[in-house]
Amino acid sequence: MGQLFKIGQIVNTHGIKGEVKVYPLTEEPNKFKRLKTVLVGGVEKNILGVKFQKDRVILKVEGIDSMNDAETYKGKYIEIPRANEPELPPDTYYVVDLKECTVYDTNGKELGKVFDVISTPNNDVYWIKEPKELLIPVLKDIVFTIDINVKKIVIKPVGEWQDED
Repeated sequence: MGQLFKIGQIVNTHGIKGEVKVYPLTEEPNKFKRLKTVLVGGVEKNILGVKFQKDRVILKVEGIDSMNDAETYKGKYIEIPRANEPELPPDTYYVVDLKECTVYDTNGKELGKVFDVISTPNNDVYWIKEPKELLIPVLKDIVFTIDINVKKIVIKPVGEWQDED
């Protein structure tokens, strides 16, 4: 399991005083408000200010004092130590942990590794890209067990819940 969480990526400069525009990689952009420090390109820096603009977060970060400074940070990730994050409620997982899991059906057939988790209004969907693309709705009657420790997810056999082409 990763020791750092990527919570944002610097996508542009903002203004002339060194603020950076961040694309949030977290479901709760408000998380930026409670953070005192973050890692930017692997270096710990203090957060001096946080604003929100549409789907972006505007950060004022210690040591980035001009537009030219900010320009050099474009593309860098904003990370935080995993240890600083709260424990999750039961049956809730970090996407980074789910992406390390291999999915099997109850017959023991390996279906592939979780490539990503797609959030939809009704439920999440596990996306497997290889060996065959598969979208698995995360519903109690389809996903039976998730064991992050052994990186294994067990689901109902695909033919029982999906029309095969």
